[in-house]
Amino acid sequence: MTKAVVRSVSTPYGEGRLHVRRATKPLVTLLMSHGAGRGVDAPDLVALADALPGHGVSVLLLEQPWHVAGRKVASPPPTLDVGLVAAAGTLRSRVPLVVGGRSAGARSAARCAQQLGARGVLALSFPLHPPGRPEKSRVEELRGAGVPVLVVQGERDPMGRPEEFPTDVARLDLTVVPEADHGLAVPKRAALSQEECWAVVVESTLEWLVRDIAGPG
Repeated sequence: MTKAVVRSVSTPYGEGRLHVRRATKPLVTLLMSHGAGRGVDAPDLVALADALPGHGVSVLLLEQPWHVAGRKVASPPPTLDVGLVAAAGTLRSRVPLVVGGRSAGARSAARCAQQLGARGVLALSFPLHPPGRPEKSRVEELRGAGVPVLVVQGERDPMGRPEEFPTDVARLDLTVVPEADHGLAVPKRAALSQEECWAVVVESTLEWLVRDIAGPG
């Protein structure tokens, strides 16, 4: 496991940070940002950053300016997009780019994918709607991504259970983490341990990247 290299990213809303784990022989670059709660230390982001570089995927985790500044509340969605675009602008990789993130970061990735020339979107715990408000659907952000999308969703996520995702969104794959909540955490009584659930996140992501992004065409 390689230690992350941290570098600053200048944005109109303050300084962001990129936590970079590079693959020795990269096939894909995966740029992800965090959600509105915790930062790039979210366990699913950490699991991907730890595991994927050994399989040819460079992982760059964007810490948004609001979090770097120590604020407790995330800045508005358009500012997250600005941060993601700024971070992507610092990249010099010649391999395919995938953008992604968890929760609010996943929404931002879907909104920005085409602008950034990304080949895919990885959406961890996509907040399909606010809790208890399914009528406030954000599915159009997934429809508008314009590239293959992998959604990794907890079975008990109050912001969008797997069965709530429409089946008519083109090029959308859905991985369900059994019994998991919005943080992809599972209760102690769950059939899969927490470590096994992180393995589901990593393995499904790697399979999708190899099949749909790094493969021919």
